[in-house]
Amino acid sequence: MNVIELQNQAEPAVIRIVDDDPSFRRALQRLLQTTGYRVLDYGSVGDMLLSGIGNESGCIILDIHMPGPSGLDLQEMLAADAHPLPIIFVTGEATVVDSIRAMKAGAVDFFCKPLDSAALLSTLDKTLKDAACKRQKSQELCELEARYATLTPREKEVLAMVTRGALNKQISAKLDVAERTVKAHRAKVMEKMEVKTLAELVHVIEKLHIESDSVYQTSFNSARFS
Repeated sequence: MNVIELQNQAEPAVIRIVDDDPSFRRALQRLLQTTGYRVLDYGSVGDMLLSGIGNESGCIILDIHMPGPSGLDLQEMLAADAHPLPIIFVTGEATVVDSIRAMKAGAVDFFCKPLDSAALLSTLDKTLKDAACKRQKSQELCELEARYATLTPREKEVLAMVTRGALNKQISAKLDVAERTVKAHRAKVMEKMEVKTLAELVHVIEKLHIESDSVYQTSFNSARFS
């Protein structure tokens, strides 16, 4: 599956070109549109910011030296976002210091003009696939966190003990409740976390990076002092 097919299954990616050379922007836009990408182009960082970056996924192909804020300035601004768009720098003039700063700040790649079109398209394809995977994982994690937040303190206690391998009768003795109550809590935990097996539940806890011991202690203290 190529990147265009991958993106067509979700929201379409947008390639944003920010460069003060209009002839370069036109040529790059034609190349990208021929390949099947949606493209927006801007003559400066200010033009892009005034237009609004929008919520569409994709990436930015960015020049470094332009009138007004530089490409490096825009990279710094976007770094404050929770999920910043990936940046590929393409520039005609750049110092070693510029390139090091760009890469250390998280740039995907750094190309010099005249552009190697094949290399850029290859990098762009990989960048968008990686970004799509990261977005999917982030969305899945948010959904899991939302489910976990619906658990009561007692349900979190039961979850912690279950994922440590405790049996119902052991949990019953530890919490001083009837075994049927433990079974009811377990069923509710499975329902709220939207899993069917213990293996799935353990996998969810691993994804949430929650230590069973810390979950149990936090829930115990919450119940104890509430």
